[in-house]
Amino acid sequence: MDRDENDTTIRVVAISGSLRTGSYTTMALKIALDESAKAGAETHFIDLRDYDLVFAGSKSKTAVPGVVRLAGEVRRADGILLGTPEYHGSFSGVLKNALDLMGFDEFEGKMIGLVGVSAGHMGAFDALNSLRNVGRALHAWVVPEQVSLPDASSHFDEQGRLKNPELEQRLRQLGRRVADFARLHKCGRATEFVETWEGAMENPGG
Repeated sequence: MDRDENDTTIRVVAISGSLRTGSYTTMALKIALDESAKAGAETHFIDLRDYDLVFAGSKSKTAVPGVVRLAGEVRRADGILLGTPEYHGSFSGVLKNALDLMGFDEFEGKMIGLVGVSAGHMGAFDALNSLRNVGRALHAWVVPEQVSLPDASSHFDEQGRLKNPELEQRLRQLGRRVADFARLHKCGRATEFVETWEGAMENPGG
């Protein structure tokens, strides 16, 4: 199902690159997605465990129902939140495969927000930089803000809530930024969009 250009509804999806039960990546993404909803977006969380995806190199990928469903949901979105744990200095293979099963039809011109989670002290900046490159390659707009959570296990309580208000605020700001920029872009207010983008942060990409 293609997007209706006359439809003014803003849709934001979140894709978690972790399949682990109790995933900190998923917890963080859902906080950002919740703020996208508060900003007026229609939201949907994509749990890759539910899609039975094939390997991206498979010639039969377009005939696999899970792949068709995933691509359709992302294609209809105006904003996309991508979250990943950092593995060996990059983003997860699970997320890589999901992204490789899609392309320009799903990502070109969309707003992307990035969340990275790390078990170590250094954070997930290498994974986030790699995802930023993927966004550029797919002709998407990767918003200046991004969130890296180092020592992830220390930041969440037993109910999956963040104990650090500053980190929660950063995740919420990311979710709102993706929704707001998606709205500006979709409404076609090109001048306002560019001015808002340029004034978003003093250090874009920081």
